[in-house]
Amino acid sequence: MFDVRPAGYLVGLMLTAMGATMAVPLLVDIAEGRGQWPVFLESMIMTCLVGLLVALACRNATGKGLTIQQTFLVTTLAWVVLPLFGTLPFMLGATQLGFIDAFFESMSGVTTTGTTVIAGLDELPKGLLLWRGILQWLGGLGIVIVALVFLPEMRVGGMQFFRTEGFDTFGKAMPRTIDISKGVINVYLGLTVICIVSYLLLGMGAFDATVHALTTISTGGFSSSDQSFGAFPGAPQYACVVFMILASLPFVRMMQGVQGHIRPILHDSQVQTYLRWIFYAIALAVIYDFAVNGRFDEASVRARIFNMVSFFSGTGYGSADVTAWGSFPFVILIAVGAIGGCTGSTGCSIKIFRYQLMLRALGQQARRIFHPSSVMVLRHDGRRVEDDVLQSVMLLFTCYVLSLGFFSVALELTGLTVRESITGAWTAIFNIGPAFGERVGPTGSVMAFPEAAKALMIFAMLLGRLEILAVIVLLVPTFWRS
Repeated sequence: MFDVRPAGYLVGLMLTAMGATMAVPLLVDIAEGRGQWPVFLESMIMTCLVGLLVALACRNATGKGLTIQQTFLVTTLAWVVLPLFGTLPFMLGATQLGFIDAFFESMSGVTTTGTTVIAGLDELPKGLLLWRGILQWLGGLGIVIVALVFLPEMRVGGMQFFRTEGFDTFGKAMPRTIDISKGVINVYLGLTVICIVSYLLLGMGAFDATVHALTTISTGGFSSSDQSFGAFPGAPQYACVVFMILASLPFVRMMQGVQGHIRPILHDSQVQTYLRWIFYAIALAVIYDFAVNGRFDEASVRARIFNMVSFFSGTGYGSADVTAWGSFPFVILIAVGAIGGCTGSTGCSIKIFRYQLMLRALGQQARRIFHPSSVMVLRHDGRRVEDDVLQSVMLLFTCYVLSLGFFSVALELTGLTVRESITGAWTAIFNIGPAFGERVGPTGSVMAFPEAAKALMIFAMLLGRLEILAVIVLLVPTFWRS
């Protein structure tokens, strides 16, 4: 019989830890004096109590290693159970959301998608705004750990290429998995603190700087203002661009850089390709604006830099009405959102690494047409790419494309327009954030969407964040019998 206790124990501990973080917005609400602190006290007690009870009930299964089935289960359970309890402040607090809306907001936070059902952010209690930021920060940290520790062992989407024992370290010995996790956490914390300080120095208030730092480093995109990052023009937007890029680079490489080994990150082809493609996308948008509108001023260039990086990294902040740029720049924005950041970062979507492999495989296949008798070996960063890695990458890409089509059709059947359904599916499955259409409010809220559409988007956000296969495999009976 399948033993769920190891998964239950880990999820119980995670739930308890998440409940403990509710003490922070509780204290903020007490300081603000709007009488909202009991909401977080009740939510914290309920979350910690359930987490502790589950952990205690499953404690006798500790000391055993996780099987592959248990690894898949704990990964998916964490991204379902944590958002479930993350709904409590939204249901009990000032927003008083119904379950579907509250679960949508919480899932959007933990998966760092950034799509919201809430309008009037400027009037909400600070504790609730901070809670939205904390959800994204926890989700961003969690997905980095999952990408570095769990997904390589689960062989999902070619991630086996990044196993610890095979990771290219440019001559430096790679530490154990636990040491990698600690190093990544330190880098994540360090980036968050530096980001907060940078925003403060550039004129943002302490609260806004904290909330936006949490959602910048997690590439989540939740803001404390209805104007998103448009409320902070000028230097803060340039700083945000830098931190969004850093957050979507491989955290293992940044960890090595902090340890004094700069060469790995400078010579990582994934990083080089990511930065190069960002430059190309920005250049195309700026050139189009100049050619069509004759505009080449600092504000318009900054808007294109900021929003292009925001979409590419999957952060989803907005600083301008991107639909007014024209069809060509809008298509570029949609395309870069489907590419995403680097593997092992908080960035979302399919990831640069997989596009690199697919393009190289396509080039190799083209060369075979002209040289059918030659022996060709597919390589990435000097290492041979095994057939199972390439097959896994191709399968994942196919799943993303099919999922985009499926959810687009399903959302349209709920009554959404074609534009709303396609961008709704796109933003959910690729964890981008913004959606577009008549029912999307001026602040980006999708509150007017039917509940059926929101439920579909919740599932799509979960699938996209855990790279589809990690969830779908749980539905295959043969997986549990293997």
